Amino acid sequence: MANPAAAVEPVSKKLYFDIKWLLIFVIIAFLVIFEVFPLLYLVFRAFFPEGGFSLEAFQRVYSYPLNWTALKNTVITAGASMILGVLIAFPLAWLVGRTNLYFKKFFRTLFVMTYMVPPYVGAMAWLRLLNPRVGTLNVFLQELFNLSETPFNIYSVGGLIWVLTTFYYPYAFITISRAMENMDPSLEEASKISGASPLKTVATITLPMMAPSIVAAALLVFVSAASCYGIPSIIGAPGNVDTVTTRIIDFVYIGSSEGLSDATTLAVFLMLIANLVLYLSTFVVGRKQYITVSGKSVRPNIVDLGKWRIPATIAVIVFAIIVVVIPFATVFATSFTVNMGKDLFEAGNFTLKYWQVVFTRKQILNSAQNSIVAASVAATLGIIISCTMAYLLTRTRARGRKIPDFLITVGSGTPSIVIALGLIMTMNGKFGINIYNTLFIIIVAYMIKYLLMGMRTIVSAMTQIHESLEEAAQISGAGWLRRFKDVILPLIGPSVVAGWFLIFMPCFYELTMSTLLYSTDTKTIGYELYQYQTYHSQQTASAMAAAILIFVVVVNWILNKVTKGKFSI
Repeated sequence: MANPAAAVEPVSKKLYFDIKWLLIFVIIAFLVIFEVFPLLYLVFRAFFPEGGFSLEAFQRVYSYPLNWTALKNTVITAGASMILGVLIAFPLAWLVGRTNLYFKKFFRTLFVMTYMVPPYVGAMAWLRLLNPRVGTLNVFLQELFNLSETPFNIYSVGGLIWVLTTFYYPYAFITISRAMENMDPSLEEASKISGASPLKTVATITLPMMAPSIVAAALLVFVSAASCYGIPSIIGAPGNVDTVTTRIIDFVYIGSSEGLSDATTLAVFLMLIANLVLYLSTFVVGRKQYITVSGKSVRPNIVDLGKWRIPATIAVIVFAIIVVVIPFATVFATSFTVNMGKDLFEAGNFTLKYWQVVFTRKQILNSAQNSIVAASVAATLGIIISCTMAYLLTRTRARGRKIPDFLITVGSGTPSIVIALGLIMTMNGKFGINIYNTLFIIIVAYMIKYLLMGMRTIVSAMTQIHESLEEAAQISGAGWLRRFKDVILPLIGPSVVAGWFLIFMPCFYELTMSTLLYSTDTKTIGYELYQYQTYHSQQTASAMAAAILIFVVVVNWILNKVTKGKFSI
């Protein structure tokens, strides 16, 4: 009779290949080639500009007073936007998510919608409203209060802070809102039972419990504002308010090796700030956020505002009108105006010619086509990677699965201008890969920056699916690929759609990376809009911006319908 141990022995020594390792390797290889290597090379070039170690570039760059002013402006504007953004976002998140405020669902959608609107559209709107000479709102206030001069100057540090705040507070609003929805309500209930008023409960219980999320939101606003290019270029440049991003673009456009070296040196500054913020947010603050999350499936109680319900609703309406409605309405009005110095409804001042230009000019249509193709490819490839990574992270113990997760997080936290500059320096054929001046380099940049948005959406959905469903398929003999296709994918379908759109939308109107990576044949709609606003026709730029706003609203409606109300932008 054969020895059973002998039969088993060959099997134990058999080399086992798992396809999950191959998937992890492919994703890591992509990220190393197009993210890690360009960023490391950028840092290397900053310290080894001519092959040998040298601080000459740093000495040259930081000896320019204009660069020091740009650094100071960046820290001041980003810091002030961070503080104001959190001061705005926390009360709004509490009122919309935790109270019986009127029209809560509408307000939530409205405030989150601004998250998906290009920031430079806001810059265009406030430029029209608060221009120191002919700004619509400025002139109105001057006449209303009989002032000798207009009260506001948008071309200033204060103006830049205001516009950055109005378009980056949604980042804090979304972060804080999600944390509030998952917060353990037991301590708040105890405070209420003890007789504490709603405001006292917020001050003594909610606020301390939310501190980690508030800090994380603040850091996100800071790094987003510091790495923004569109708003400083439109608002700051006319008033000589330079920031690090505008200086980097200026150095790149010089075209010389010294200019590229100076741009690299400044980019290292942004990269260090972003990595510091990423570390604090992920590894310091992130670990503390889970302390306040309950294991029970209990939603926090809704606070009755009582006599303050109507005043609070009015206050939120006024805020929405000032920050959202008026700027967007201004963009639409400008797109129909012949003479921007006159009222839209004056005789002969209404026209549709700028909209006709948008939908008939070949240059604009080609740019829109490039944006749609680049955003669609980036979103499709991104969502495939997102689904794969989400499954590996939540359903397997495959070795190395957390490496691409970490790299994707780093890419998302890296300023767009740094990603683009790294790709310019490494993807021009110097190291065997030449995708410079092609649409593919733009697609790669988009994926590195926005892949995390899709992945986090899929991971969140997959953690809500009980493992017993997959175990039943496994018992029936289905492999992990078959289980993912037949069991997991149908259940996370709405999240897949939402994740695709969350990657697609910011890619579609992206400006910063496109400004550095475009070629004659690969101009994008974001870059085209910026060119019209800055050099050609503000009315045509407004028509393009209005078309993008309509597109965002339509996409949001489609997403809401496809996912049966579960997801919207």
